[in-house]
Amino acid sequence: MKKAVLILVLLVFAIGNSQILEPVKWSTKVVKISDKEYDLMAIATIDAKWHLYSQTVPEDGPIPTTFLFKSSTNYLKKGNTKEEEGHTISDPVFNMEIKFFETKALFKQRILIKEKKPFKVNATVEFMVCDDSRCLPPTEVDLVFNIK
Repeated sequence: MKKAVLILVLLVFAIGNSQILEPVKWSTKVVKISDKEYDLMAIATIDAKWHLYSQTVPEDGPIPTTFLFKSSTNYLKKGNTKEEEGHTISDPVFNMEIKFFETKALFKQRILIKEKKPFKVNATVEFMVCDDSRCLPPTEVDLVFNIK
């Protein structure tokens, strides 16, 4: 009986201390461009040795970063989500030329508001990150942009 309790305690301790990798942290910012236009900025802070893939990657490559903005009667999207320049390299994991971001990445989506009143824009970002030897499964994160 004591052995069973000891094994159970060790198992709970091991599970409790297992490391969950979250190499990308997301934050949001809203920049007013004019009375009716705003830029919604999604900022990815990326841990050292990890990289976040672009929105455009070759076929048979990693999962691209994608943004889904929830429809609303408060705004209209203007164009597609834009991203910074990033780096293009020969990726050792996928064995192809791929654009990715290290340390930090900024994505912008311009919107046109319909009425001058505070509201929230809800979005989801799906992304994949890799280091030089492994990739994590695609992850979805909810984003909220406060329009004031």
